[in-house]
Amino acid sequence: MVDDKIISRVEDALEQLRPYLIADKGNVSLLEITDDMVVKLRLLGACGSCNMSMMTLKAGIEQTILKAVPEIKGVEAVAAVEN
Repeated sequence: MVDDKIISRVEDALEQLRPYLIADKGNVSLLEITDDMVVKLRLLGACGSCNMSMMTLKAGIEQTILKAVPEIKGVEAVAAVEN
């Protein structure tokens, strides 16, 4: 089980990024942090369908999280479930 302090630090890192994502009509939500310290995110709004979303994920979101929380080993986007 992942420590609540790590979850809080990841959320704080995401909060730094949210104004930029929201400005482009997108957002991100933290789904889980696995026991092997991989952050699973869902890209929301425009971020979920943008053809640049993987670049945003790797160059922006992942780097910000890794810098703020060095214990994290990686960041992955989880696809939205279609109904």
